[in-house]
Amino acid sequence: MRAVVQRVEKSSVTVDGSIAGEIGKGLTVLLGVGQEDSDRDIDYLADKIINLRIFEDNNGKMNLSLLEVGGELLVVSQFTLYGDCRKGRRPGYDRAARPEAAKALYEGFVEKCRGFGVKVQTGIFQAEMLVDISNDGPVTLLLDSKREF
Repeated sequence: MRAVVQRVEKSSVTVDGSIAGEIGKGLTVLLGVGQEDSDRDIDYLADKIINLRIFEDNNGKMNLSLLEVGGELLVVSQFTLYGDCRKGRRPGYDRAARPEAAKALYEGFVEKCRGFGVKVQTGIFQAEMLVDISNDGPVTLLLDSKREF
């Protein structure tokens, strides 16, 4: 499971001209699910993201987590995080999970995050989405549950 995590002032996702989800201060997570992923990947990544100390404390040091600042979470499915661009000019998606499996794990990730008591908003799985991100900092991190990077 892979995630692009961005600290945001606000963020929203629109589908067919209507807002599907929006948050204020918090994190926007673009989440990709791989063929080999399981509940263990959900547990690792949800815990890591919720507890990342990437919000500033009173001294301006990144020392606080999403929970500590009372932030919100916007999770958007993003299978293209598994795009392999090493050969040719067209990305290959062989390592991305099939939609049925990916949807179940994506939804499991969202529920796991909600279990931490965080307000979680989402996009719509497999929809064409427009994501509006007001990246704060900017702070952007790449995470991989298999620790490939």
